[in-house]
Amino acid sequence: MNILIIEDESRIAKRIARMAHDIFGNALQSIKHINTLHEALKFIQNNSMDLVLLDLNLNGDNGFDILTTAVSESFHTIIVSAYKDQAITAFEYGVLDFVPKPFNRDRLEQAFNRAIAKEKTGTHKIKLLAIKKRGRIRLIPIENLLFIKGAGAYTELFLADGTKELHDKSLEKLEQLLSHSFERIHKSYLVKMSEVKEIIVKSGSKYMAELKNGERIPIGRTKYKDIKARWL
Repeated sequence: MNILIIEDESRIAKRIARMAHDIFGNALQSIKHINTLHEALKFIQNNSMDLVLLDLNLNGDNGFDILTTAVSESFHTIIVSAYKDQAITAFEYGVLDFVPKPFNRDRLEQAFNRAIAKEKTGTHKIKLLAIKKRGRIRLIPIENLLFIKGAGAYTELFLADGTKELHDKSLEKLEQLLSHSFERIHKSYLVKMSEVKEIIVKSGSKYMAELKNGERIPIGRTKYKDIKARWL
């Protein structure tokens, strides 16, 4: 586990780091603390991480300026902030959790467990997916997303207008964030269930989900019964 803490209060950053060492133990490979927005953006561009803990107020700079960049990356982001009124917006952008200040060990451990145990995000709904394209960040409304295909460490997003975009997060990480409206119907596919028009049974115990746009997505044999029950 490689962790980046973006926090302008050294005391809080040290407390988070100490708790991370206690909770992760030997699984914690590295932990880095940065206290400015500019340095954090530079570090994210040049280093590989598993988890980022982000404060929303960084010496007067707005942590949301880094949020779209962070959520477009391969790692998960957890907000640690006193600005509780920003929680809904943060979840809409695709953070894994929002830990309000002041926090205790149990609450931070819950957030960490969500990251390592692939626990889903709970009651909050993501509304946007941020992608990197030609050096810029583009926000894609979830309502425009039909299905997602795993492509190794990356994913391919298939949109309602027929276009396709690449996302840096893995299928497993997006499954955590999109648990409300999308279903893992196959080891390589997440599908928006409201777009499923028909479930087709083919010879040889092969199953397909036909979408409203005519696209056909394979359904894994072990997932067929659960998918059919949810679709009905």
